[in-house]
Amino acid sequence: MEHLPDHIIFFDGHCHLCSGAVQWILKRDKRRVFFFAPLQSGTAATLLPPEMSDLQNMGTFVYVRNGVLLIRSTAALAMLNQLGGIWSVLSWLKVVPRPIRDAAYNLVARNRYKWFGKREVCMMPQPGNAERFLD
Repeated sequence: MEHLPDHIIFFDGHCHLCSGAVQWILKRDKRRVFFFAPLQSGTAATLLPPEMSDLQNMGTFVYVRNGVLLIRSTAALAMLNQLGGIWSVLSWLKVVPRPIRDAAYNLVARNRYKWFGKREVCMMPQPGNAERFLD
C-alpha cells in the first residue's frame, strides 16, 4: 500500500464485541474516513511496532490517527471525536484520568469472549465496505 489512510482501526477479528463495534463505526462513519484491519492480520504485523504484537491477546482497540498510535480508552474516545456529531460529545470523558478509563476498558477486554463470544475466523466485510478493510 503506497499511501496509508489517516485513520486505521485495528481490532480483534475473533471477538464478537469487537466485530460489532466495527459494524457500529461503519454505519456512523458518514465521511468514510475509517479503515480497518484485524490485529491478527498481516497489515497489523507490518504497521504496528513489534512491541505491540501481544495486543491481540489483550483485546486492545488500536487507532492509528495520522501516524500516531492510540490504544484502549484513549483510542475509543478519539474515534468517537473523529466520528463527529453527537458522538464527539462523549469525548468529554477524557477528563476522567486514563488509568481509571483503562481499568474499565480492561475489565471488558478481559471478559469479552466470555460475555460476547468468540468467532473461529475473522469477520468478513459486508458488500459495499470491503474497500475499507486493509486485510
